[in-house]
Amino acid sequence: MIHMEIVSIGNQTITEFVLLGFYETAELHLLFFIVFTLIYTSIIIGNMLIIVAVVSSQRLHTPMYFFLANLSFLEILYTSTVVPKMLEGFLQEATISLAGCLLQFFIFGSLATAECFMLAVMSYDRYLAICYPLRYPFLMGPRWCLGLAVIAWLSAFMVGELIVALMAQLRFCGPNHIDHFYCDFMPLMGLACSDPSIAQMTTFTLSVVCLTVPFGLILTSYARIVVAVLRVPAGVSRRKAFSTCSSHLAVVSTFYGTLIVLYIAPSAVHSQLLSKVFALLYTVVTPLFNPVIYTLRNKEVHQALWRLLYIKQTETLD
Repeated sequence: MIHMEIVSIGNQTITEFVLLGFYETAELHLLFFIVFTLIYTSIIIGNMLIIVAVVSSQRLHTPMYFFLANLSFLEILYTSTVVPKMLEGFLQEATISLAGCLLQFFIFGSLATAECFMLAVMSYDRYLAICYPLRYPFLMGPRWCLGLAVIAWLSAFMVGELIVALMAQLRFCGPNHIDHFYCDFMPLMGLACSDPSIAQMTTFTLSVVCLTVPFGLILTSYARIVVAVLRVPAGVSRRKAFSTCSSHLAVVSTFYGTLIVLYIAPSAVHSQLLSKVFALLYTVVTPLFNPVIYTLRNKEVHQALWRLLYIKQTETLD
């Protein structure tokens, strides 16, 4: 049963929302809770291992692993903003205040935008490393690495702040149920009883810029990487490079593709259930696969983790 809390009959104003989540499949909620709890735990553990490995190993203090650690930290925060509330919805009615709803979207939207920028930075880093190996240490020095990371984080939160500032000016007067598992932009705008056109146009414009520009840079970087790899004689290293590029592109395309569909071309999705399934791809699936695709298959990371484990065991025995 949908909970409705509406106050001020003359000028109805929503103070609390209900996140409906996957109400269409209520009979599967317990199974979903178990599965997504395991996935969420795996995301946290996998990304924490990457951060610990990068911080503890001097060998991993390189631009590539610095950006990977940033990505891992992003994804821990990113999933933790959305998934716990989704898990709550599988067990009971998930309610959230208007302020909490706007805060959730601000944090989630800012982190999602930061990930868009960070993935572009990482592809640019790989492009420089592969195409300009001799000049790479000078092109991607420590200050430049730090500067790129700071720009990615700050610019993303500035984008999120602008959108939420416009959303906060809207009035919501019922119904108070959001047909989603988190406070997403489009379902929330559908509940506004004041004109949301400025917020919608601003969000659309920023989405076009923040999604298509980084994705275009990623495709350009990988295209140049492929051209560089094709110049290498056929062999194991060439096959490995193609395998790595294809797996990276598959995950990146899933992340950007679903965001582009939902935020730039939402009319292409005719079912709200399908929209929620698409949202799972960028909130749960890509954060699950990113640690595996980018780092945990890497021998250097494995060695760093085993070395750290050996040191801890030695200290315990002593």
